[in-house]
Amino acid sequence: MMSAEGSQPMPDDSHGTAKPEAGRFPDTDWNLVQIAAGNSADPRAREALAQLCQTYWHPLYAFVRRQGYGPQQAHDLTQAFFAHLLEKNLLATVDRAKGRFRTFLLVALKNFLADEGQQSMAE
Repeated sequence: MMSAEGSQPMPDDSHGTAKPEAGRFPDTDWNLVQIAAGNSADPRAREALAQLCQTYWHPLYAFVRRQGYGPQQAHDLTQAFFAHLLEKNLLATVDRAKGRFRTFLLVALKNFLADEGQQSMAE
């Protein structure tokens, strides 16, 4: 389980099988997204954010794995993506009228992975 401040345990990917629900995005609870995007000092917002992180960690990790990253690198990139999401307060930019939450997350993750790849090549 991941909290806004904590870390996600490494999924058991040693046998090449993931939980059936691990790669699937759940239906969006827009009320939860709105609460999480609110004032980070509000305990309700922190709780909602932790719940969103827990809910979407496995689907995003599975996506990163499908991009060809190994288990540890995918784990690290997924963790770093959530840190980026929080640091940049990207949830405040989510607009239900513009599309699905999962699309927002995947586009943000793809952009993050592209930026990480460019930074790696520059080093």
